[in-house]
Amino acid sequence: MYSNTPTGRPPTRAQHGLITSPHYLASSTGVDVLRDGGSAVDAAIAANATLCVVYPHMAGLGGDGFWLIAGDDADVEAINASGPAAEAATREYYTALGYDEIPERGSGSALTVPGAVDGWRLAHEKHGKLPWARLFEDAITYARRGVAMTDDFTRWIALDADVLGEDQVAAETFLVDGAAPDPGAVLRQPDLADSLAALADHGPRDGFYEGSVAEAFCAGLGEESPLTPKDFEQYTAEWVDPLSVDYRGFTAYSLPPNTQGIAALQILGLLAGFDVESWGDGTADYYHHMAEAVKVAFADRDAWVTDPEAVDMPADRLLSASYLDERRELIDAASSLPAAVEPGLTPEGVTLQPQDPGGDTCYLSVVDDDGLAVSMIQSIYFDFGSGMITGDTGIIPQNRGSFFSLDASHVNRLEPGKRTFHTLIPSLLTRDGEPWLVYGTMGGEGQPQTQAALVSRIVDFGYDVQQAIEAPRWLFGRTWGEESKSLSLEGRIPDGVATELQGRGQPVAMVRDVDDVMGHAGAIRLHADGTLEGGADPRGDGAAIGY
Repeated sequence: MYSNTPTGRPPTRAQHGLITSPHYLASSTGVDVLRDGGSAVDAAIAANATLCVVYPHMAGLGGDGFWLIAGDDADVEAINASGPAAEAATREYYTALGYDEIPERGSGSALTVPGAVDGWRLAHEKHGKLPWARLFEDAITYARRGVAMTDDFTRWIALDADVLGEDQVAAETFLVDGAAPDPGAVLRQPDLADSLAALADHGPRDGFYEGSVAEAFCAGLGEESPLTPKDFEQYTAEWVDPLSVDYRGFTAYSLPPNTQGIAALQILGLLAGFDVESWGDGTADYYHHMAEAVKVAFADRDAWVTDPEAVDMPADRLLSASYLDERRELIDAASSLPAAVEPGLTPEGVTLQPQDPGGDTCYLSVVDDDGLAVSMIQSIYFDFGSGMITGDTGIIPQNRGSFFSLDASHVNRLEPGKRTFHTLIPSLLTRDGEPWLVYGTMGGEGQPQTQAALVSRIVDFGYDVQQAIEAPRWLFGRTWGEESKSLSLEGRIPDGVATELQGRGQPVAMVRDVDDVMGHAGAIRLHADGTLEGGADPRGDGAAIGY
């Protein structure tokens, strides 16, 4: 077992239900719903609504979401609740505004319909037990009466103070004299409370997509946003078939495009052909092979992932054993691949360009007393999304559409009604058809990598869930302030390991011992005796709570 964990705390163990999320108040909301007889879906919706209030820099009514749901004697189900580009959002629309690229913040970055709320609707209609309005009680209370801000949240406000200062309502909500408030200061969001109350009272369609909230949201977006109430009215989330790959007697599930789920599954498929246990965790062999598998998987991800209506990705081929065997041959134990690897298959008629997604996210897992398991993720893309609050709704619009390209030959080029590439990927392992591990993380490009860390450490090395979450992590990609990709290692990884990785050609960069650039992971393991084992990430403000 890896002893170098920051807290050394044990996992949370429970018998009847368990939730883990990146904020303790959201976890508390979820377990209260479970105690009241709610399903795992009810608890996930309620916890997500609370996250929209207490973690508004990473979650919100103005964002997208994705779900995996398993158990209840049904196959693994998936929901894609990501919104498309507005009907008026053309490449010509943005070039006429004088842009070579879609702006990352402000009015012009808000061009996709928020999908998360309609995902809540779909999940609740099929698996909900409690009344819809019950799920928003805590969120409304926290928004109206206020919540004490955590150290981590105020740190993010400080990082984004300049962005928030550009919007009057955002500045009035989050800043004090142009600066971040002190930890423990009370954040009150009465306008957001009103929007949540409308959603609770009138339901997701009349209370959000087809009523006064949608109208006020669009009216407050500013002159550059192409979104209209009509775009809201026409949107619905959808059930989709998840992708899967085998890993050492387990089946790993993730979302199909427009998410990067293919990358998470390819990494596991590549690792399945190695004797991972023989490397030993925390060794140069472990981190080197993990980084190389990421590079190989990201090559195919970058070539194919966009709206599936635009490009028909050959998922069966990309996840086949024969293809993964072929791609595994690219990985050399003694030397490093370049940052950009050529894909094994390419779509026709597009320019191959590396996709470099950022963004921050809230991930949560829930399992209820009936064994229904939920893996759910929700985001407004960048921290604080578009950096603005729409009028008097209290809602931050996501800037997810800013990742579209204005290059007509790019696989992720902007088109009206198209859904953009998404980093969001909830995941789940089953054994013999039953849910075994529910897991995921925030962290943009880091999501498939952290998921591989969790699975390998639990399945290959026998860690408990909390140990797997706390163990030192890596991230191959671009981090804050960096212009090139590097292999970032947490500072707890020994200097000798870092030096050996550099000798193999890895572009090593050290970060803090416990760094939230690695994401906030969460997981729940379901044991054969019916007990549950959950963990929360010390890199965030979360908690795993059961009963």
